[in-house]
Amino acid sequence: MPRRAFFFVLLLLLPFGVLGQEMTVDDALALFPEGEDVAVLMDEAGQTALEAAIVALELALGVTTLFDHTNEDAYAALEIDRENTILVNALSQGYYTWGDIFLKEKDEKKDAFTRGQYWGLKSLRMSEAFAAEELRHGFIDAVHQATDIAALFWTYGNWSRKDEYEPVQAVFRNDPPKLVALIERCLELDDAFMDYAAYRALAAFWGGLPPAPLIEFGQKLPRALSYICPVIDEPGYCTDCSNCPLAEDVDAYFENRLIFAEYYLMEKSLWADAERVLQSILDDPIGERFALYNAYCQLRAAELIGAVREEL
Repeated sequence: MPRRAFFFVLLLLLPFGVLGQEMTVDDALALFPEGEDVAVLMDEAGQTALEAAIVALELALGVTTLFDHTNEDAYAALEIDRENTILVNALSQGYYTWGDIFLKEKDEKKDAFTRGQYWGLKSLRMSEAFAAEELRHGFIDAVHQATDIAALFWTYGNWSRKDEYEPVQAVFRNDPPKLVALIERCLELDDAFMDYAAYRALAAFWGGLPPAPLIEFGQKLPRALSYICPVIDEPGYCTDCSNCPLAEDVDAYFENRLIFAEYYLMEKSLWADAERVLQSILDDPIGERFALYNAYCQLRAAELIGAVREEL
């Protein structure tokens, strides 16, 4: 069945749990080890398992056939016990992973990221303190006091990816400062969360913006480099970083090098070094620890290295 057709079939089946009828909530949560990537492989079986987990988790939270996944207010109206925050965060991560890894069409990906964003916001607002602070002083002030790092991180991840598909609307919504607040709060709470993911996210954020020197939220490559240096072993580029890299095994997670190549070296037209870094990703064994995202990063590296070689 074509991906687009399957996507809309899944939308119909989600409320009924047809795809998830063999998966319990415990089985679903087992795919979401705390602070790690979703425990599936980048293959058809992995996609099926993730989709079944999403179904099981949404059923457990009372999502019905009348639920409007495109309406943020529908998520806000769900009555969910605080003890089930872990399920809500898993859904935010699950939709991000589904959209990022497995879906192909732009509309499908944007829809998945939108759902992930709304589940993340739901998780944040399940905190009475967060909800009260947002009501009194606004979203950014509430973020500065939030403590649920998983909710913060996956809200940021989904929201930032959704904005890639509607950049003009994102500016008019004043999304950039909200996104920065979310991911910088993650860095404050635990910089090692998801294997130092906040550094990668901030590097990609500042390196991926459109060049606009006089605008606050325009591309800032020195800032991008300052965030990626702690998680790459590149002494020639990171001479100003007194504690780089932060860990000996930073090369084990391929996305660190991928972001360095894509959002710094390529943006600076440093083609020879970009090829070197991308080739190093392709040459390394994927391993078991980061099986899903290392496989995906090798796929992306293969795509990018072709474009790089055209510039050499």
